[in-house]
Amino acid sequence: MTPTTRAYWQIHFCVVLWGFTAILGKMISLPALPLVWWRLVIVVGALLLFPTVWRGLRAMSWRLIGAYAGIGVLVALHWLTFYGAIKLSNASVGATCIALATVFVALIEPWVARTRLSKRDLLLGVAVLPGVALVVGGVPSGMRVGIAVGALSAFLVAIFGALNKRMVEHGDPLTVTAVELGAGALALTVLAPLMAFLPGMPHALAGDTFAVPGARDLALLGTLSLVCTLLPFALSLAALRHMSAFAQQLAVNLEPVYAIVLAIALLGEQRELTPAFYAGVAIILAAVFVHPLLGRPRPLSQPEVLCAAESKGVAE
Repeated sequence: MTPTTRAYWQIHFCVVLWGFTAILGKMISLPALPLVWWRLVIVVGALLLFPTVWRGLRAMSWRLIGAYAGIGVLVALHWLTFYGAIKLSNASVGATCIALATVFVALIEPWVARTRLSKRDLLLGVAVLPGVALVVGGVPSGMRVGIAVGALSAFLVAIFGALNKRMVEHGDPLTVTAVELGAGALALTVLAPLMAFLPGMPHALAGDTFAVPGARDLALLGTLSLVCTLLPFALSLAALRHMSAFAQQLAVNLEPVYAIVLAIALLGEQRELTPAFYAGVAIILAAVFVHPLLGRPRPLSQPEVLCAAESKGVAE
């Protein structure tokens, strides 16, 4: 097997594992806030076992650490809203919303990079609007709050993805991830008491953050953190060295597809959704896949941050 062929298999295996993050988020009984807090703590704890992380921290300036920490807060809020969307609706809806990250990246990145918005990117934004309308109309009314929270999650992906792209090459991948996720854990530690006292806060979002989860939830959290976060992180770093930018983009775009198929197979979510929902999903995904065909694909300049999101929008 050639290195390129092996890389294709590795990246698709990674995408399947990322697809499982939505499924595990639905299966874990914890509300979104404690779920994300425990995931962050477990991942950061594992990263701190790597000597390269400590060497990278010693070599990094305080200013750079502060910049990555700020991005890490956005990462934590993205995870919080992503799993909040799943808890307020289901895994299929959460995965569909995160596919909108590509649209938000196309619209936000020119603003962050101070460049002109291209007609291609504007066309992408317009093309997904019918799909979004079908998705909203194809879910029970009680799930529509979840769609709004999921769209916010995709928006956050676009913001910190664009910021990370500006800071590429400034730190060791493992160290950057440890700083960002460590800062995210600290931010949620401060946010937890505030969310508990906010009036009207849905139970699906807030909960007893620091209570030790039960055995089942701990096992699922361990799987989510180690198998679906750190393992694909390591594999993706190896695979992306032997793939073209175009192949990377198309492969990672499959994440919501895998997540929705897994949700149907494992959770039977098709019983909760109408054909209009899946028609809307098809339109959104078609726009996402056509987007790189309309112009020169960009490389995944920050593969190290793929473990910090459920979407390819982080790296674009």
